[in-house]
Amino acid sequence: MNVLPQLPPLVEDLSLAYRLRPASGEPAGLVVLLHGVGSNEASLAGLAALLPASLSVALVRSPIPMGPASFSAFAVNFTASGPVIDADAAEASRVRLLAFIAELQARTGIAPIRTVVAGFSQGGIMSAGAALTRPQTVRGFAILSGRILPEIAPVLAPSEALAQLDALIVHGSFDDRLPVSWADRSHAWLTELGVRFEDRRYPAGHEVTPQIARDFVAWTTGLLCK
Repeated sequence: MNVLPQLPPLVEDLSLAYRLRPASGEPAGLVVLLHGVGSNEASLAGLAALLPASLSVALVRSPIPMGPASFSAFAVNFTASGPVIDADAAEASRVRLLAFIAELQARTGIAPIRTVVAGFSQGGIMSAGAALTRPQTVRGFAILSGRILPEIAPVLAPSEALAQLDALIVHGSFDDRLPVSWADRSHAWLTELGVRFEDRRYPAGHEVTPQIARDFVAWTTGLLCK
């Protein structure tokens, strides 16, 4: 996504650093956006700009520095047999993200039922991990070209709690970073867990295309701006 000409200031006094675009007037909801590995919070500023002004939007920086303006939630190596992750770091980042969401909700006065967490690639992984293990924290979550970590299985919430969630799976059919088979796995797992979800595929690679962005905005708006 294109970066906004002027980003909101970076705030660093909660569990994670973030930039907040506050809602215009009384907020209808809160959208927490998480970037991919090796990127930063500014990479989703263009997506944030498309969301209605009635929503507060937080662009969140992952906690692990990788280089100048480059951050991640956990280390990952892409191998011939699939991604290999630092599971301990992923778990620590999941816990930290949940703490951050609660802190930001307290700061903004926006309730969990009016909150969506979403992200691209690793950001989508973290969004799913947070929502599926602590569904009372959010109304819904979106995985944009991401996956659900099998490692969260021991800490998944009970099925009756997961039934309160809504989810969105978005994936490009030509994704060569995280192949579309990961979306198939997410589809199967969410079905098994009883989570309501929409699954959309696009003639795209590992990216957020204009059509993907529009569809994500429409899904989020439908969930929070009723």
